[in-house]
Amino acid sequence: MLTNTDIVLAKIESTYNTDPVPVVGTDGVLCESPSLGFESARMNERPAARANLGKLKSVYGGSLRTITFDVEIKGSGTAGTAPEYGPLLRSCAFGETIVAATSVTYAPVSASLESCTIYYFSDGTKLYKLTGCRGNVSYAMEAGGIIKASFTMTGHCSQPTDTTAGAVTYDSTVPQAIVNGTFTINSYAATISALNFDMGNVIAMPPDINASDGFAEIRQTGRDPSGTIDPEEVLIATHDFEAAYRAGTSMAISIGSIGGTGGNIVNVDMPAVYYREISMGDRDGIRTLELPFGMAESSGNDELSIVLT
Repeated sequence: MLTNTDIVLAKIESTYNTDPVPVVGTDGVLCESPSLGFESARMNERPAARANLGKLKSVYGGSLRTITFDVEIKGSGTAGTAPEYGPLLRSCAFGETIVAATSVTYAPVSASLESCTIYYFSDGTKLYKLTGCRGNVSYAMEAGGIIKASFTMTGHCSQPTDTTAGAVTYDSTVPQAIVNGTFTINSYAATISALNFDMGNVIAMPPDINASDGFAEIRQTGRDPSGTIDPEEVLIATHDFEAAYRAGTSMAISIGSIGGTGGNIVNVDMPAVYYREISMGDRDGIRTLELPFGMAESSGNDELSIVLT
């Protein structure tokens, strides 16, 4: 079986763990390197005292499944229309706010958390159905590259079946390169090569003796969003990074607009970051700083906003 012919579909659930039946015509998600694994698999050993030294066969006691993959962050091509990866962000504790013909905004939420069903077709011919999926997402932004989101989704999964997906429809919008931005932190236009951040969602997988797989509803019970930047070092008179670290200064990060075509413009804003560490680095002989940061709330559930216009 081939790996580059894998197919992923995702659709929001109206009721937790109830399959809304994603379809290839509307629910395809263009992704990279999908990989399926077991999560919290229970194999019960039986260490009985017997006359010989061998072991008895273990008993399988249920498992959840995880699926990981990367997705290009781009607009849908039409301002005010959600992108095909929207169900995944919504299942990672993001709310989706749509302003018709104008924008789609994703920001963290702490209540009424949604879930999705993911269909994973290995080689397009072997179907795994993951229901009740919730998860975490991290982002990688490198100068000249494409914004990538890495998803780790956990769900309930029944026995796979031999099922052919058929032809999948994907959004044809081409992502924009990360150039011509206006990155600032604390109102300072720092020179960075990369901005990486992770929502740090805490995923709880409580046991349930009544469930067919031995697990109750998968829940997001907390988050600790964080990130890193690597600005070029400058004189204190130009900008004092260390003073902000020592003072625990709350600062805003903005990247400006990535892309210039309506329906495919990405903005990322963080209103209240603070440095967690500071150390020196080197980039092609140029002194840099390595600055891990935390993302705090400003007015509640606003550590981050991703706006597509």
